[in-house]
Amino acid sequence: MYYNGFYHLFYQYNPKGSVWGNIVWAHSVSKDLINWKKLEPAIFPSKKFDKYGCWSGSATVLPGNKPIILYTGVVDENMTEVQNYAVPADYSDPHLRKWIKPDNNPLIVADLFVNSTAFRDPTTAWLGRDGNWKILVGSRRKHRGIAYLYTSRDFKNWVKAKHPLHSSPKTGNWECPDFFPVSVHGTNGLDASLMEENNIKHVLKVSLDRTRYDYYTLGTYYHEKERYIPDKNTVDGLRGLRYDHGNFYASKSFFDPIKKRRILWAWSNESDTVNEDVEKGWAGILTIPRTILIDPNGRQLLQWPVEELETLRGRKVKLRDKKLKKGEHVEVKGITAAQADVEVTFSFHSLDKAEKYDFSWDEYDAQKLCSQKGSTVQGGVGPFGILTLASEDLKEYTPVFFRIFKAKRKHVVLLCSDASSSSLSEGLYKPSFAGFVDVDLTDKKLSLRTLIDHSVVESFGAGGRTCITSRVYPTLAMYENAHLHAFNNGTETIIIEKLDAWSMNSPRIN
Repeated sequence: MYYNGFYHLFYQYNPKGSVWGNIVWAHSVSKDLINWKKLEPAIFPSKKFDKYGCWSGSATVLPGNKPIILYTGVVDENMTEVQNYAVPADYSDPHLRKWIKPDNNPLIVADLFVNSTAFRDPTTAWLGRDGNWKILVGSRRKHRGIAYLYTSRDFKNWVKAKHPLHSSPKTGNWECPDFFPVSVHGTNGLDASLMEENNIKHVLKVSLDRTRYDYYTLGTYYHEKERYIPDKNTVDGLRGLRYDHGNFYASKSFFDPIKKRRILWAWSNESDTVNEDVEKGWAGILTIPRTILIDPNGRQLLQWPVEELETLRGRKVKLRDKKLKKGEHVEVKGITAAQADVEVTFSFHSLDKAEKYDFSWDEYDAQKLCSQKGSTVQGGVGPFGILTLASEDLKEYTPVFFRIFKAKRKHVVLLCSDASSSSLSEGLYKPSFAGFVDVDLTDKKLSLRTLIDHSVVESFGAGGRTCITSRVYPTLAMYENAHLHAFNNGTETIIIEKLDAWSMNSPRIN
């Protein structure tokens, strides 16, 4: 949230180790979303209503500039979950260092019709036309994912609505729900309480516990019925739209009232063993904050790193109109390749050589297709892209690349971030992450922006239509031994129309 000159970031954290458990609400503040100051934990288990855990939730800024936090507490060893609140001890403190958990907690307890062990992560509240505050709480009933709706006149007494705002079969537990409006034609983000009828859609995002990925739909919020209906061209669950096709989970957005934008954060989780996490000393990081807008085509969202990230840009190098024939690659020299920001526009003269799309492939399983059609497997138009965190001998590298296929009535664009060759270390989780890109190829161009930061490669394809975050742990391509290349392994010649790359300076932390 933003409050009195500072962005406040709260996140789940174990101050005593790099494994799950002993979770508190860590707290950091920033003036610019890039340079951060760590404060003492805002919330930690201390009361009977959160004795066994303080889990995820959300912040809402009430009228009069009064922040309030809703969070999930665990009350017993059976993992019974309730919804609690906390308020600042001193509203005049811009850092809001101290938080109070009043004794009238919990605010919301699961009734007999709600699964009390899958009842968590309240959303930021919005103010409805009827004057009532509303929140969602994620849950499940058997295999049906559910977003329960609760309403309150005074933010203290909450009543469950007659029906969930939305639910979907065979999706499992819904964690960390997020619900907010987006402008259909505008370029500004919107406050959650905006209740216009025209020119907005709503986004419902859920984190699926069964896959550990985030999915969203675009749709219409019917205020009188208190129901959300996804658009016909979007589907819930495993075959739905994704914020990110890589290590990206439990995301949360907020409205920035200063720059009138909606900002998205996520946890870039890992899949290593507990012992490996202990040895590393950490178990997950936060992604670079992103802005969210709706694509002009109305079918998906666009995500892009916040503009403040550009303040870290240092030395710049560029390439223009460089042709890459089949099997060719060019090294991008002169920057710190282990810590870089790379923007590139690729173009090609023809799509005639695009491979035929095999409809026996599962159209929703881009990850499987990427693992079969890797960066070294010759194609027609593609694979082409960049090799990040590459060792000098190319024994280690993480390629981020496009591949174009020809279907009956359209072309299918695949974006991959393939960690399978990212490290010589044995036993690491090194997946081939991928997503399809809903983009118009009329101009025969594709753009890619990639943020490289030692153990993470965060990519934005076609202006942020498809995003992939990969965690990678090279053993050779580290620090000054990391290299960056552009490449083409397709028979169609690719032109690097424009490539700009920057060395990235480190932010100020604490």
